[in-house]
Amino acid sequence: MQKVYSQILQIAGDVITVEAEGVAYRELAEIQSRRGMSMAQVIRLDGNRVSLQVLAGSRGLSTDDKVRFLKHPMRVSFSDNLLGRIFNGSGVPRDGGPSLDENMINIGGPSVNPSKRVVPRNMIRTGIPMIDIFNSLVESQKLLIFSVAGEPYNPLLARIALQAEVDLIVLGGMGLKYDDFLFFKDTLEQHGSLSHSVMFIHTAADPTVECLLVPDMSLAVAEQFALAGKRVLVLLTDMTNFADALKEVSITMEQIPSNRGYPGDLYSQLAARYEKAVDFDTAGSITVLSVTTMPGDDVTHPVPDNTGYITEGQFYLKNGRIEPFGSLSRLKQQVNGRTRGDHRTIMDRMIQLFADYRSTLEKKSMGFEMSPWDDKLLKYGQRFERELMDLSVNIPLEAALDLGWRILADIFEPAETGIKESLLKQFWPKPAAVPAS
Repeated sequence: MQKVYSQILQIAGDVITVEAEGVAYRELAEIQSRRGMSMAQVIRLDGNRVSLQVLAGSRGLSTDDKVRFLKHPMRVSFSDNLLGRIFNGSGVPRDGGPSLDENMINIGGPSVNPSKRVVPRNMIRTGIPMIDIFNSLVESQKLLIFSVAGEPYNPLLARIALQAEVDLIVLGGMGLKYDDFLFFKDTLEQHGSLSHSVMFIHTAADPTVECLLVPDMSLAVAEQFALAGKRVLVLLTDMTNFADALKEVSITMEQIPSNRGYPGDLYSQLAARYEKAVDFDTAGSITVLSVTTMPGDDVTHPVPDNTGYITEGQFYLKNGRIEPFGSLSRLKQQVNGRTRGDHRTIMDRMIQLFADYRSTLEKKSMGFEMSPWDDKLLKYGQRFERELMDLSVNIPLEAALDLGWRILADIFEPAETGIKESLLKQFWPKPAAVPAS
């Protein structure tokens, strides 16, 4: 019989404080109040003083409500019945379907032992040339999309969810506008991808604490599917909202703030989630791709700044495109030498020529006379932006590599590309045959 505590010492925001013994960090508790039963999670221990975050908010609670600790952390149901379902940050269905309570698993557990991991070696194809050719997404990688408000990062995530060559998608939404939630739901449904997806969605109107639970819910479920042999892609948007929720809770608890008011353990909180990315030695894998919006397009803001030290690269989404300079997949070299023999060469040489194109644009803007080589670079850059950078382009990797060769052949002589002779002989497009008159 679990002990019931009948006095709440303090209610501050959505955090309550009680005096209790034998309580563990992150343990779950039930609060019996006039409004009914509420759930709360332990977020701080100070001797016998226990602080709990009320999942549904503290409105309607009073100091004489009863608190009972459940001796286990937050849990989520795991089974194949999750597929095609949509839940809120507490694991409650928001799709009108039945609640799931079989095979409950703990969330927020430790990362996988490094000895059980294997070196990342497989590419996840997305059909997006700026990812597949130039900054390949690698299975078990943790990768960011750096963006600002107004950029199409959610449509980009939705497209990746539809096209990524994985077994299933786990989508975690934090602080989403309701329109964005409906966009994800409708897009996956219309394209038949919802059946192999699981969604945990926190909207801007939901309690703050549910925002904090979304990554843990998503990653706990992903881990179980990966242990069952599935290749799982976890998409998280937006981790800046997650960090802001951490900030709100720490202010409520009167913790000493760190940089720009964020808690001092921001790095650890982010790393605890991102380090769940793993390729199991004898099972499946978890790949994490998350959005981090940068307030004021400031990459030195604490959230992108801390995250950059944890993850293995980033995509910069700017002006509706993935910007080639600043974007980086640190693991791409693990896979792009195994795709096709020309992949690495096309990747390197096309980016070098695009950098020359950007320099030529600066020369042109300053009124310098354009040489024949400059004219070629201008034509090249325009085609690169239109045929490869534009996010509407949707082609497989091999077709994208062939397109890269065609763009080079249409503008440059073979010797001007700086590509070695053996690759030119193998891949340089042959002139179209002239029909007989």
